[in-house]
Amino acid sequence: MNSPEQRSPTTAGLNVTTPAADTLLVKLSGDWKITEPLPSAADAQKPFESAKGIRRIAFDAKDLGEWDSGLLTFLIKIFEVCSKAKIEVDKDGLPEGVRRLINLAMAVPERKGARKETKKEAFFSMVGGQAVAFYHSFLEILDFLGESSLAFARLLRGKTSFRRSDLSLLLQECGAQALPIVSLISLLVGLILAFVGAIQLKLFGAQVYVADIVAIAMVRVMGAIMTGIIMAGRTGAAFAAQIGTMQVNEEIDALKTMGIAPVEFLVLPRMIALIIMMPLLCIYADLMGIVGGMIVGVGMLGINPTEYLNRTQEILTLTTVWIGLFHSAVFGVLVALAGCLRGMQCGRSASDVGYAATSAVVTGIISIIVATAIITFMCEVLKL
Repeated sequence: MNSPEQRSPTTAGLNVTTPAADTLLVKLSGDWKITEPLPSAADAQKPFESAKGIRRIAFDAKDLGEWDSGLLTFLIKIFEVCSKAKIEVDKDGLPEGVRRLINLAMAVPERKGARKETKKEAFFSMVGGQAVAFYHSFLEILDFLGESSLAFARLLRGKTSFRRSDLSLLLQECGAQALPIVSLISLLVGLILAFVGAIQLKLFGAQVYVADIVAIAMVRVMGAIMTGIIMAGRTGAAFAAQIGTMQVNEEIDALKTMGIAPVEFLVLPRMIALIIMMPLLCIYADLMGIVGGMIVGVGMLGINPTEYLNRTQEILTLTTVWIGLFHSAVFGVLVALAGCLRGMQCGRSASDVGYAATSAVVTGIISIIVATAIITFMCEVLKL
């Protein structure tokens, strides 16, 4: 059997004529492939510049061979020139496949929405929009807090429906898995407090009181604050990402369809886990901070380890310890609520999950700072 003869490609040709005073005729011939040398669009634009009064352009593709995107790119450039010069284009002479692809390429709508977005918004309109958004956000927060309170009340009555296995897993994630980062940060905070205090106390020969500074600062507030900030960045963001992903996958809608309250099933176990683990982590952070202060006191100031521990034991009281534990329990609730709230408010896209996680961290840290100020003021009023 004789193999079929393969057709050798022919060189792409372009011929521009003026069959009428106001018409240009573009004749296409040969194979227009991107892998072969092609005429430039400038060759077809020259008649526009030389001829005057051109109002119409037509095409003759009878001698056109094989073609690909190289021809389409050439024609689109021609059409752009015609559009700017307000010249009518007659596509009837082009192959049907070329016409369909050209129409598809030229049918992209103008991005009017983008223009509206870049348009400068009036000041009062922007302020009003932000006020309305803040009002709706405030209502969502109140609604979420109300649902969380009702879920917690049902927990006290033993009528909750979350899985105990989820709570066990959350306790592990919020507790044991957070120990490395809590250890590092608390140790460094204790070192810093002792070092800063030692610089001033050395002037008065009272280096031994470094133990007092570190113990009171860590146990009363700093241990709880640093643990809360760590958990806001680590666990609060994780809660927001987990629930936000469930929102994207419509799993929360499925829970509502089955008659399961999402707040009770998702938020409540996370809140319980942080309420339980935050005081324990706070005690551990206090111990690590005291160890950090002792490292500076013993290694840098020459204080006897036994003397350092005795000073720490003398200065600490149960009131100071309970104030620190109260801080940590409040921070646990705030971090859990912030993470779960932003997760429930998450949109339906992957980028919204990232925004929810970021917002959870910011909301958690701001809540911790505000709560610290309020609790400190209350302790001052109560003389604690």
